Amino acid sequence: MLKGANIGLAALGEDTGAVVVGLSWSSAAGDGDADVSLLLLDGDGKVRGDADFYFYNRPAAEDGSVQLLGKVPTENGSEDRISLDLTAIPEDVARIVVAASQDGGARFGDLDDLRLTLTDGSGEPLLGFSITDATVETAFIFGELYRRNEEWKFRAVGQGYETGLAGLATDFGITVEEEDEGEGGEVGETGVGGSGGVGGEAGVGGSGVGGTETEEAVVTVPAQRGPGAGTDPVPASDPVAASDPVAASDPVAVQAQAPAPAPTAARPRGTRTAKKKVTLPKAPKKSLAENDSWKPARLFPVPSYKSDREREVRATSVLLSVMAEVPEFGRRLTAGFGAPAGRMQTFTEVSLPHGDSPKRPDGVIRTERAGKLWTALVETKTNGNPLKSEQVQTYMDIAARRGYEAVITLSNDVALEGSPLVTVKTDGRRKHKVSLWHLSWAEVAHQAQMLIRHEGVGNAAHAWLLQELLHYLQHENSGCHGFQNMGPAWVPVRDGIDAETLCQGDPRAVEVVESWERLIRQVCLRLGGELGQKALPVQRARRGTDPKSRRAELADRLCEEGKLSAEVRVDGARSILSVTADLRTGKIRTSMDVPAPDGAYPLSVAKRLLRFLEEAPADLHVETLLDGRNGPRGTLERLRPEPGDLLPGDGAEITGFRLSLFKGMGSGRGSAETGFIRSVDQAVDRFHGSVAAHLGQFEQRRPGRTRQPAEPSGTG
Repeated sequence: MLKGANIGLAALGEDTGAVVVGLSWSSAAGDGDADVSLLLLDGDGKVRGDADFYFYNRPAAEDGSVQLLGKVPTENGSEDRISLDLTAIPEDVARIVVAASQDGGARFGDLDDLRLTLTDGSGEPLLGFSITDATVETAFIFGELYRRNEEWKFRAVGQGYETGLAGLATDFGITVEEEDEGEGGEVGETGVGGSGGVGGEAGVGGSGVGGTETEEAVVTVPAQRGPGAGTDPVPASDPVAASDPVAASDPVAVQAQAPAPAPTAARPRGTRTAKKKVTLPKAPKKSLAENDSWKPARLFPVPSYKSDREREVRATSVLLSVMAEVPEFGRRLTAGFGAPAGRMQTFTEVSLPHGDSPKRPDGVIRTERAGKLWTALVETKTNGNPLKSEQVQTYMDIAARRGYEAVITLSNDVALEGSPLVTVKTDGRRKHKVSLWHLSWAEVAHQAQMLIRHEGVGNAAHAWLLQELLHYLQHENSGCHGFQNMGPAWVPVRDGIDAETLCQGDPRAVEVVESWERLIRQVCLRLGGELGQKALPVQRARRGTDPKSRRAELADRLCEEGKLSAEVRVDGARSILSVTADLRTGKIRTSMDVPAPDGAYPLSVAKRLLRFLEEAPADLHVETLLDGRNGPRGTLERLRPEPGDLLPGDGAEITGFRLSLFKGMGSGRGSAETGFIRSVDQAVDRFHGSVAAHLGQFEQRRPGRTRQPAEPSGTG
């Protein structure tokens, strides 16, 4: 579409009641990022209240009509997706504005390939809109959906703001109040208070006007995101402040997110706030067991199964039952697949006719809204067993004949763009479309952990159910672990590199590169679940590079250098975590380049860095980075008594420091104690827990370029 153009959704497809909006971008440096936001507007072009503003602190509507699905990696960058159930949008909402913003002085002109895409409920692309004229804007309206004669239409907007998310929000009727700087000189937060009331910090906030509830919370838009910003829960040591009697009496140590302090300015009239979300603390209560041999009773016990089939049957039943019982969890897993926000029921052991003998999919998911049913067949694999194309093809055919909407596969594997896990054929003569989606067990565990540790669920019983599910998934007997095998090509490639007999163009090297990419995707899911922040692999591919040629290039580099490398960016962190597996030396290097603060004396900077690394391992390598070259380096053990050893002898300007840890690499292809996958997980955990987690305050943003503020313009 061209800028300013509009089109009716009904003209694009038959299944447009639920759509997914994707905002994507890329960066040649691999460090570009933005945060999506969405506003529901009335006929006057203003929000009805704070509940009409969705962003990373408030990612979903209670009725499921809006849900921010988060970022997913693409070949050249990342895509942030939003699920919209247009049939559930309130009648008095006339427009839906889709926007994105940046912080810390970053501008949209620094990003490449700015693009909005719209897909229907089956994942079929409907339209695309590329923005090519971005310059100094720090917030951008990509497009909007609006009602016209009882029909939803889309308009390509492409309008930017130099005043960031606060300026954009103000333009649509949200009152923005700047708070004073907090303790330690940290950047203050921007309170957002709409005409309809004051919203909630952790994704809470009422809708409508009038009425005051006893519990209050305040929607905040952080002026600068960083570690700890966003949806982090109250520390586990804080007292439980839950008005829910069930939560207060639950034997599980339940932690309710405390309301945020009220802003100093006067609040709008008719304040309305939402219920608190329930999360569970990381540290459980002290066990009453006499010794470690006493095992607590589990809702989902995990005995030693006799066969893989038993594992699959039990795992499917456990997962589907929790999805139906905990609406937030079920919706989280199915929203991106086009399922409507409605009542969900799940089934196992369903017999469906097919030829001479019926077929039994592992499970069925069915949701109902306004009398309309959405159905997905589920095919499950555990214990590292691969999906079978012919089996999935059969379920795709059954779904098409019966008018079902989707087939969902669930396995230990991680799907990659351009490298499908199974190959299926679609009969173009059939009018009814069936979409094929994939979930990994690692993603299921990630979503459960995000809800119970960071974002919260409706009540304590739901939080406990998710905790039991997470325990089940992580148990060694469940078979529901994530990616756990580097594949049959791993040992030959590793040995070929060691013997220097592996040649460029060897297809086995491409297989190893794909396995490495799957492993890094899983590392991101696990790390993000622990931190409560989105973690994504950084992509630095040239624009227009297709997945196949990109992986072939990386495979040739592996043959030449003997190294597998990846970079991981965590939301809110300035620096990128690098992971390199050197197959020649048998070592894994985890590292991070930390920029030096501007305007400080070099020795003071060195001392300050070592002070923040007080708890870091003694074998941490610290290397000074100079303009265009590397400077002095040494282990933390040697540098602690002599910080001056980090300073260059010629007085060159210090641009930053490179922090590195080294670990022996497992040789096996699997995730056993001596396996390669386990060694990568341990290396990342050790570096982030002992080094990266302590650098938040040391990493100060460089001052951005000074420019005159501009008046935000309207959308017309």
